[in-house]
Amino acid sequence: MLEEAQPLPDDIAALKAMVLASRADLAARNAELRNRDLLIEKLRRQLAGLRRQRFGATSEALDQLELGLEDEEIARAAEASPDPTPCPKKQPKRRPLPDHLPREETVLAPGERCTACGGRLKRLGEDVTEELEYVPGRFVVKRIVRPRLACGGCERFHQAPLPPRPIERGRSGPGLLAHVLVSEYCDHLPLYRQSRIFARDGVELDRSTLAGWVGKATALLEPLAEAIGRHVLAGQALFADDTPVKLLAPGTGRTATARAWTYVRDERPWQGEAPPAAWYRFSADRKAAHPKTHLAGFSGWMHTDGYAGFGALARAGPVREVACLAHVRRKFFDVHAAQGSAIAAEALERIAALYAIEKEARGQSPERRAAIRRARASPRLDELERWLQSQLPKISAKTPLAAAIRHASTRLKRLRPCLEHGFLEIDNNPAERAMRPIALGRKNYLFMGSASGGRAAAIAYTLIETARLNGVDPQAWLAEVLERIPDYKINRIDELLPWNRTPGEDR
Repeated sequence: MLEEAQPLPDDIAALKAMVLASRADLAARNAELRNRDLLIEKLRRQLAGLRRQRFGATSEALDQLELGLEDEEIARAAEASPDPTPCPKKQPKRRPLPDHLPREETVLAPGERCTACGGRLKRLGEDVTEELEYVPGRFVVKRIVRPRLACGGCERFHQAPLPPRPIERGRSGPGLLAHVLVSEYCDHLPLYRQSRIFARDGVELDRSTLAGWVGKATALLEPLAEAIGRHVLAGQALFADDTPVKLLAPGTGRTATARAWTYVRDERPWQGEAPPAAWYRFSADRKAAHPKTHLAGFSGWMHTDGYAGFGALARAGPVREVACLAHVRRKFFDVHAAQGSAIAAEALERIAALYAIEKEARGQSPERRAAIRRARASPRLDELERWLQSQLPKISAKTPLAAAIRHASTRLKRLRPCLEHGFLEIDNNPAERAMRPIALGRKNYLFMGSASGGRAAAIAYTLIETARLNGVDPQAWLAEVLERIPDYKINRIDELLPWNRTPGEDR
């Protein structure tokens, strides 16, 4: 309701005081409206970003319970120490493998004559071990038959030993283990969904059984993931990034924010000979101590998106930081998408010109790349920095656009090493691409059940994404590795890396 107009005083001094009070009130209201406009603009920008990132994402309480249980079971399996003796406790009864599945039989015979006295062996019986295997598209049961023989001369018993298997006394073949790992961490199928899919083929595999397999398999594969980590840290430049993942907080019924980290070595854009690789790590928080621990011993250049923990590492040691132009661009893109800002649009055009030059340099030698950048990109980068500084006084310091300009001014200075070193990139996109599987997976997994489950996931992501970077089928490679690694010498573990893969090679 509008206030009624008050009569104006006849006294000039009182009239002046009223005018001044009105002006002060008007100025205060205008300031309040400006603050409201800034808040509305900020909220619109945030809403636009959230809609792009999370539109259509849903969750169900029952799915959350299933996912939490399976992750906790994976963690327990990964932490369990191998016990060569049978457990005296009551074990759950195994269901027989379905009769309708085809059988493939392998006979392991100890020979025809006794190794002690040379007498001829006679058959007494046999032991049969059945192993459920997965051939892409179908299940088979592999029968490993080991005849028990006795010598006719000295009556000594003979039997071929059971070959090493990925999981001792387990019923999963290496191909099936590889299929479960790739389905969960590459195709983003949680274990309870895989269990339902297997049931449609008449194979009953509980979620808890699959979780145990994943935990034991990742524990077995951990030395291979560590070898990939050593390879990544041996490069002269790497790409680093992190992303939040939800971690179940025991006893609270809630989740905390943990972090998944990735470190990528990719020298393909400048004709480097080292194979590409992605190394993942997990931590319960985002403290700067974690990248410091991960990169202990690394000396070289690190591409980052500006996280302060990476910056502190660069200031404290032999690691030198390189900024990410894509991250600078993204802030202007968000402003333009939310507001249609002409300044943001021009910033995007100027950044696009830098990317056009980079496209020409891609695939060239480091020397040629540096020469192209110095001749063509350097002047444009100088002009971009001057132009941004000239735009800043024209806009409110509290707007998202001003924040984007200030961020760009800081980060562009740390992009200049690319002008002198052709083996560096102008963005951190290799690390951001390596984070996509986790971003897709967390929409299905919703949260990690424990820190051990997070570490198991990091091992699986390291192996699968490194195989993909090298153009290797992760399922076929993991099946070969899981068959060979149980008795593989640890000092030869590098021979199993995906770029050393020779299909059908004997141990």
